[in-house]
Amino acid sequence: MSEVDDFLSATMPRLVEADTALHSGDAGPRSAMWSRNEPVTLFGAAATKTGWAEVQSVFDWLASSFTRCESFDYEVIAAGASGDLAYVAGIEHTTASVDGRAPVPYQLRVTTIFRREGGEWKVVHRHGDPVPGGETAGPGMGLFDQEAADS
Repeated sequence: MSEVDDFLSATMPRLVEADTALHSGDAGPRSAMWSRNEPVTLFGAAATKTGWAEVQSVFDWLASSFTRCESFDYEVIAAGASGDLAYVAGIEHTTASVDGRAPVPYQLRVTTIFRREGGEWKVVHRHGDPVPGGETAGPGMGLFDQEAADS
């Protein structure tokens, strides 16, 4: 197995599990995947934050807004790993309820950067935004606003 294959086999099941849980209202698994060692950054579809405390508050807020995740799939477009740094870039396909509404599908293109800490891959940066021309019913696309993330 290559270094990239090892990284993906160790990371993707956890990443899918964590984001499925987040879209069902549980931020715990996603938070567990993130580093507590600065710098950590989030350039999300719903909020941009720097530092673990700020990033964690966004995850808690998102989890309080999501319920009934009907599906979550991560389509890997590219990935790389070298030493203690790795990344995965892809498209997230999600169907979930936001703020009690009926579940809706949406897509985000996402790049996530990982750092190996204590033998485990931890997220240090995530950038997500709507897929141009894709379904746009999710966070940061009219259902959430930045001010809500700041409260």
